[in-house]
Amino acid sequence: MQLTSSINRSLSRRQGYLAAVAGAGIALVVRIGLGAVFADHAFFVLYVPVVLVAVALGGRDPALVATLLCLAVSAATMGEALWARPANLIDTVGFALLGPFIAFSGERLWRRSGEAASRQAHLQSILETVPEAMIVIDADGIMRSFSTTAVRLFGWKTEEAIGRNISQLMPEPYRSEHDRYISRYLATGEKRVIGAGRIVVGQRRDGSTFPMELAVGEARVNGNRFFTGFVRDLTERRDQELRLQELQSELVHVSRLTAMGEMASALAHEINQPLSALVSYMKGSVTLLEQPQPDLGKLRAALDRAGDQALRAGDIIKRLREFVAKGETEHTLEDPAELLEEASALALVGVRDRDVRVDLRLARDIGRVIVDKVQIQQVALNLIRNAIDAMTEAPPRRLEIALCAEDADTIRISVSDSGPGLDPAVRDRLFQPFVTTKPAGLGVGLSICRTIIEAHGGRIWAEDNEGRGAVFVFTLPRAMEDGRA
Repeated sequence: MQLTSSINRSLSRRQGYLAAVAGAGIALVVRIGLGAVFADHAFFVLYVPVVLVAVALGGRDPALVATLLCLAVSAATMGEALWARPANLIDTVGFALLGPFIAFSGERLWRRSGEAASRQAHLQSILETVPEAMIVIDADGIMRSFSTTAVRLFGWKTEEAIGRNISQLMPEPYRSEHDRYISRYLATGEKRVIGAGRIVVGQRRDGSTFPMELAVGEARVNGNRFFTGFVRDLTERRDQELRLQELQSELVHVSRLTAMGEMASALAHEINQPLSALVSYMKGSVTLLEQPQPDLGKLRAALDRAGDQALRAGDIIKRLREFVAKGETEHTLEDPAELLEEASALALVGVRDRDVRVDLRLARDIGRVIVDKVQIQQVALNLIRNAIDAMTEAPPRRLEIALCAEDADTIRISVSDSGPGLDPAVRDRLFQPFVTTKPAGLGVGLSICRTIIEAHGGRIWAEDNEGRGAVFVFTLPRAMEDGRA
């Protein structure tokens, strides 16, 4: 900014010098051309405009140069007559004093003019880049400034909007009432919009309307009142929020798929057990049927157990499909204990082979929650799998999943492990994106968990477990009796 101002001043001084030389040359031509008219009169008033133009364009130094050049022109064209006549001598001395006075006085005005132009250019750059539409009106509601963003938002060109009443940007009945609002404020001083943002309705040039957030400020300049309005299109913000939600949904979905990839071998083992049992029961049933006198009781029991194993395999696959399915966010009224039981059943697949002791301490009848079931189960699954991974090299392995009432309005869910505990190097950054202690981890799991829990109105944090290990805790608000959160 300072460099630009310096360059502008240098260019202005150069223009001033050119004006001083050109003006003196023109004065010389006029003096010679009208020599018979001027005769032997100095007539220094002819040179004053040259000094004024020089100081206006370039400040003090060009004005001093213009003064010297004009004195030289007079001396060259009048010769001894410039000094011989007392009247000419008085004019010469007067001009010799007047020129520097104009130069030094005009220097201050010239600098102020340059600074004002610089501020105006700076303000104009702000008006062209500020993301919110900015409109300035006077006490009569007439628009005096209309930013580039306002042009895009309302459809009016700057030259078309300036001079019009601000009510042109409002639909009825606000358009007819706006001037009355200003008059009432000027008369009473009661602020309703000024200093506080509010949501109103705007109207574009084509007549379409849209919701917008309006904030108004007031300023006084030379006794005149001006009001500056900042306008934000809420439809654009809503579109951005929807896009952000879509991106978050994509990330959450990818996280679930990643978790399923890590659990694939364990899931295959878990599903293989009921399928193997099913095959055994069916082969046993065939063997019983081949007997001369089949034992119908044993046959019925074998078929019942085969059916149970088929249902068990179906339940595992169903839970898996529900978890990895990408669907719209849907909040439903859920029993937190049942929700955790289902999540735990999926997360603890294959844990038996790792020699992990699991304790489920799920309090019953502590109320319900309104949540996106799959998302909350994803949080629980992520925390449980993290706890299991943390205990890989730390026997004995004890895992506790607990549910209890935090207070009258909140439930508390915790996952405790007996692993090495929280790493001090990342303890304060656990829930930040891309922070992980796993060699092959991406560091997005806990960040996604925090996003989900906070979106449900809860909190999530980590603390040290008594004795050894870590505890990850999150809370959820309880639903009211009428089903509201």
